[in-house]
Amino acid sequence: MSNNVKAEINYAAPMATKPRFHANDQSRDVLNLDPRTVEFVDGRASPTALDREGFALVSHCSKVKDFRDPAFHDLHKREIEELIVKLTGADLAIVNSPGVLRFGEKSADSGKLNNSRPARFIHIDINDETAAQFAEAAAPQGRKVKRVAQYNIWRVLTPPPQDVPLAVCDARSFDAEDLIEADAIFDQEGQPDWSFTALMLKPSPKHRWVWFPDMTPDEALVFITNDSDPAQPHHAPHTAFNNPLCPPDAQPRASIEMRAIAYWLD
Repeated sequence: MSNNVKAEINYAAPMATKPRFHANDQSRDVLNLDPRTVEFVDGRASPTALDREGFALVSHCSKVKDFRDPAFHDLHKREIEELIVKLTGADLAIVNSPGVLRFGEKSADSGKLNNSRPARFIHIDINDETAAQFAEAAAPQGRKVKRVAQYNIWRVLTPPPQDVPLAVCDARSFDAEDLIEADAIFDQEGQPDWSFTALMLKPSPKHRWVWFPDMTPDEALVFITNDSDPAQPHHAPHTAFNNPLCPPDAQPRASIEMRAIAYWLD
């Protein structure tokens, strides 16, 4: 049975200045959001592929017992690197940052940790310039890189159903003209702000949105954030949304996302 649903998500409207958003203090955001109600296709009923739509749901059982415990970071990092190499055929993959824990707004933990709220507007994590900087900084020394691709790996930590799931836009259904550059600012108490350029999305009726209902912790949603190969999907916009099928007493969503850079070498 297909679980297509309709819900509201926030696109970006043009602004006179460059939009900016903050990981923690959202009162400092400068955004012009354009809420639209769209349909989300059930990805379980219509399977997707990394090299077609730019994202895929995969089975992935982690050995991590507690994703909040820093002691498990190295284990999960290796698991994700191995997963990306297996999925893509890359020569190696590098995870060079800890996972980002996020919690739906009904959770007592939402906003308590750094960058821990769900993203409520459509975005792509990095633009081409930012992607190139990240890839160069992490690249293996002394080896020529012929292709580099960057991925987000998203996993729920709570049982289904999810009250605030993730939706991903088919990479084939939007144009470069739909994108707006924005400053992603990372503001953490006691530390200086730092930023890079991300992307937001203007509305279009051509966009095809997909979600994966009732995800489990033994699955991972992998989606492309940048790829240097022009024959491959370049990036996939994504956003959180309120699940209209979820009962009000469901456990609030908790999730972890990892960022991996894959390299193909000469």
